[in-house]
Amino acid sequence: MSEKEKEPQKQLNIELDEQTAEGTYSNLAIINHSVSEFVIDFISVMPGRPKGKVKSRIILTPQHAKKFLKALSDNVQRFEQAHGPIKDYEQPPIPLNFGPTGEA
Repeated sequence: MSEKEKEPQKQLNIELDEQTAEGTYSNLAIINHSVSEFVIDFISVMPGRPKGKVKSRIILTPQHAKKFLKALSDNVQRFEQAHGPIKDYEQPPIPLNFGPTGEA
């Protein structure tokens, strides 16, 4: 037996309140990063409405961003094995306007 197999399993208890459990709809994500963090803004954009709204902002360390990427990739792969390929429909580009713009 390896050292890892001998160690008792640690358990993490996670609490999920009702409001969070309902989830928040997003059909657009914008990702920015600095040397120390990744910032993901989840946005809801509705047809015929000139303005989208950031519904949630998640800030991750680079290490957690990489783990999240792997976990999401693994889950998409399992989904496609069970349900077939996810179709990627071409969408017209969405012009984004975040705050004031300036000229140099």
